[in-house]
Amino acid sequence: MHNKIKILLIEPDYKNKYPPLGLMKLSAYHKRIGDFVKFIKGCDKEIIKEKWDRIYISTLFTFYWSKTINTIKFYERNIDNPKKIYIGGVLATLMSDQIKTQTNVNVIEGLITSPSDIGLGGTYCIDCIIPDYSILDEVDYKYSTENAYIGYATRGCPNRCTFCAVKNIEPTFEHYLPLKKQIKGIEDIYGSRKDLLLLDNNVLASNEFKRIINDIISLGFERGAVLNGKKRYVDFNQGIDARRFTKKNAKLLAKIALRPLRLAFDSIKLINTYEKSVRLASEFGIQHLSNYVLYNFTDTPEDFYQRLKINIKLNKELGTKIYSFPMKYIPLDAKDRSYIGKHWNRQYIRGVQCILLATHGMVGPNNVFFKAAFGSSEEEFKKIISMPEKYIIYREAHKNNGALDWLTLYKQLSPIQKRSFHSKLFLKKIDKLDIARESSMKLKNIYRHYIE
Repeated sequence: MHNKIKILLIEPDYKNKYPPLGLMKLSAYHKRIGDFVKFIKGCDKEIIKEKWDRIYISTLFTFYWSKTINTIKFYERNIDNPKKIYIGGVLATLMSDQIKTQTNVNVIEGLITSPSDIGLGGTYCIDCIIPDYSILDEVDYKYSTENAYIGYATRGCPNRCTFCAVKNIEPTFEHYLPLKKQIKGIEDIYGSRKDLLLLDNNVLASNEFKRIINDIISLGFERGAVLNGKKRYVDFNQGIDARRFTKKNAKLLAKIALRPLRLAFDSIKLINTYEKSVRLASEFGIQHLSNYVLYNFTDTPEDFYQRLKINIKLNKELGTKIYSFPMKYIPLDAKDRSYIGKHWNRQYIRGVQCILLATHGMVGPNNVFFKAAFGSSEEEFKKIISMPEKYIIYREAHKNNGALDWLTLYKQLSPIQKRSFHSKLFLKKIDKLDIARESSMKLKNIYRHYIE
């Protein structure tokens, strides 16, 4: 007979769009066997007063290393044995050995499928259990998917891309999971939800794709579906593989309430494949699209700009509405976000980030807006991301107050002076000592724009 125990679930206090499904499933499992469960976001000083029998801590990206380790150490005082703290998720899977050198906790790699993975008995498939959505009400933090069913129709991805962690976390590709069972289970406990969020990493790789679409339709998410007077939407949030996007697949996707269609555009080498996919989508009436644009990997700033610009052309020609979401590449073992790719530099990276701050992280379909934010050519784009931060973020406020002077000075630099300027700007933040050491008045004057 199982003795009831106290379970503490922790998600570190990083910003997270989606709720921690792993913790939600562990909560459902422990409540099923009669345990008391509490969910906390971040480091709660009030909890220090309490002792717990087991603690589970979820992890996300590796660049949250410091925040994650600090969270683990914070809660070590709440338990009599650190081996009763279990760490799982992306960072835990990718950096398990390094966590073990810093702590004495149990590290779970990949998915938790059996209670034996966490040192317990029983035959439940923990990963298959209906998540406990009720724990989300215990924290003062709002996830953006509170009115959506969250599930998987497949698991894993056969592509095994070098920049992607899926091959480590979900190494086996599963072509079909019982989606209807998942959604009906959520509905029976928590009621109807308007939208359907699917976290599949490569649904088009499934040989059961038609069956998956039929499941989605039977769940009430056919094209044009409405619930309580509001349109319903299906979102394959991790994106659709453009290399597998065929006419047959486009026709099937057009049957469901898909919005948006998310396509990855990770390399300029995929430009023909990407264009073909957008045209196919448009042909079958899928007009709202979103694309993930990886940068700072093997790409150059020039081809990053071209991948953004191609959507402006397609929108004008096809009448589509494509929103781009640039995603900075960070190595799978990076403990922070400081990595700079071979063809990039610190100023260009920061320049892109400043533009995205002003555009709230996305690139819209409006041509006038795009030119204002990113420039009308590759050269103008590189000029914009070379500007001081305040001139990029607050472009309108500074267009006649600083930015114009900077641009005038920049145009006056000789080729040799430009090389000198770029070599310094690309390597480090300009400081007062750089101005004092510089003999050229033009360079002195342009450097002054970078001093806060």
